[in-house]
Amino acid sequence: MTIFKTAGALLATLLLSSAAMGADAAPKPSVESFFSNPDVRSAALSPSGKYLAWVTKNQYGRYVLLTASTQELNKISRAAGYENADVMSIAWVNDERLYMSISDVHDAGGHFQGEEYAVNRDGSQLVQLTAATWKYKQEQTGTLIKNKTLPAEYDVVATLHDMSDDIIVSHATYNNIDYSLESTRLYRLNTKTDKLTDLIEGTLPAEMKSWVLGRDGKPRLAISQGKGRRAVYYRDPATGNWSQLGDFNDLGDEGFSPAFVSFDETLYVTAGQSNGLSALYKYSLADKAVAKEPLVAIDGYDFHGSPIFDYGTKKLVGIRYENDAWSTAWTDAHMRELQKKVDQFLPSTVNSIYCQNCVGAPALLVASVSDQQPKTYFLYNVDKGTMTRIGSTLPDIKPEQMGERSFDHYTARDGRSIPVVLTMPPGESKGSKPAVVLVHGGPNLRGGSWEWDAEAQFLATRGYVVIQPEFRGSLGFGFDHFHAGWKQWGLTMQDDLADAAQWAIKKGIADPKRIAIGGGSYGGYATLMGLARNPELFRTGFEFAGVTDIDLMFTSAENDFSEDLRHYDLRTLIGDPKKDAAQLRDNSPTTVASKITQPILIAHGVLDRRVPIKHSQEFRDAIRKTNHDVEWIEYADEGHGFRYEKDHIDFYKHVEAFLQKNLAAAN
Repeated sequence: MTIFKTAGALLATLLLSSAAMGADAAPKPSVESFFSNPDVRSAALSPSGKYLAWVTKNQYGRYVLLTASTQELNKISRAAGYENADVMSIAWVNDERLYMSISDVHDAGGHFQGEEYAVNRDGSQLVQLTAATWKYKQEQTGTLIKNKTLPAEYDVVATLHDMSDDIIVSHATYNNIDYSLESTRLYRLNTKTDKLTDLIEGTLPAEMKSWVLGRDGKPRLAISQGKGRRAVYYRDPATGNWSQLGDFNDLGDEGFSPAFVSFDETLYVTAGQSNGLSALYKYSLADKAVAKEPLVAIDGYDFHGSPIFDYGTKKLVGIRYENDAWSTAWTDAHMRELQKKVDQFLPSTVNSIYCQNCVGAPALLVASVSDQQPKTYFLYNVDKGTMTRIGSTLPDIKPEQMGERSFDHYTARDGRSIPVVLTMPPGESKGSKPAVVLVHGGPNLRGGSWEWDAEAQFLATRGYVVIQPEFRGSLGFGFDHFHAGWKQWGLTMQDDLADAAQWAIKKGIADPKRIAIGGGSYGGYATLMGLARNPELFRTGFEFAGVTDIDLMFTSAENDFSEDLRHYDLRTLIGDPKKDAAQLRDNSPTTVASKITQPILIAHGVLDRRVPIKHSQEFRDAIRKTNHDVEWIEYADEGHGFRYEKDHIDFYKHVEAFLQKNLAAAN
């Protein structure tokens, strides 16, 4: 059990109006202004809309949990705050009680990581719910924290909307071979008494990995995944019986994926259309069939979004979805009017409204963001018609100093249309400029959208045109675009990146003699392969945690890939280590290291288990035999990505200096 040390005086203050943008624009915002930990980490509105909770930094740099009445925002209470730990994520259990997770953003030893608690909004009745995910030496039990705690295999997955003190937790079971997830089971947990109640009724024919809940918090659907297959089961709330709705190829375009269940027990799913793009459909449980016409279909994009339910009227009142940017389609007329009023206050941003009893709430939480403004939280008072600024994730960012982002398409050499996000340097953009092709990780995910991107804006403020291609294999643009990237690491996926650079050159915005490539994880792999395959385009490159030997993804005992992932997904998406051995070898950066003669910046975390540091170490040793312009950075406490603020900032200071030397100043 952990003892938290209570923090001292509270620094956090609430700004009651939007700050004016009158300050003189600095020529170059600091690295810290982009990559420091968020100032306001998160915010949440209580079920009734009467109370607001938010997580922000105090004067010691620790994250504390604050609460206030939405009608008296100047009267702030501290619900939780500690000298040696940070409040991370929060959610309201009911109008009086909150769930929170605890971590330590400054501690590399792993204390408090993943511990979950519940606390009243006035700071009373603190109860620990789950133990730390990371192992550490137990400390003496404190008097404020009850000793009955669930082990780390339990995790909070959902809050209920019945105004009880209960939440939903999941218990995970792992195998004894590679410690991969075998199954999960759902329970209802009382956050005051720690009483645990099994939510699974009836007998399921297989081990389940994920669940879809009904509006009452009870499981309606269960999804089993393994050996390349995905099976979907439904529980009839009237009879309690489970039945299979489908069994599909997990990576294919067949079948459907459950999305959510509405108050009237209608099941909504995502499924493919004839044009290859997925859409949101109703699903007939009686016929076990997807409806013929979609409810939400987005031209040029797969459906990616979430429902907005009103728990007061018990209705679906809107859908939040992503196309080139995030937007909300309200099905309720009252909410459409409120959205218009919010947008009148904040006309230059995408403004997402968050609420639980939306139609009757006295206040609404608004998350506002644009291409030039990081996420900023506001509270809209419905009765008074006023907008109050709560705070920003990155308050030192001045939008007028940022570049403009746009969503576009270019044509690859084989005729495929490739989506791309372009960020221009701030100010007038006449003539060609040095450019960076920034490659997203994954690679089988969507790289981003029009909204704020710290890395892209950081590079843009340093004078670089930033090109972010959604190369084939990326998700969100139809199954064909995804499928076109199968077994194409280093091949057509790589061609798409070179074609992105050529597109920017033809547009007259990128200087053909000053183009870099950079990225992390798969983006790191693509950086190294880009330097080897297209030295005529890419003058230099920087990467973090890149794959350098594809075979190690299948054979290394140090990485965290499950046996199931190795035997099915990776063989489908990347290649078979035996049948495709020559292709995988020829398209591994370590194999082609001698072809890379350009300056290169390589960084890796020692604790990385997704792509163990062995990848970068072997590549470093290979490339240094023929290339003496290699900068190497090793982060002792990092894994597959940056967890610590100091390392995040340090890396981009190195990137800034590296690009200034090898790209911006180059002839």
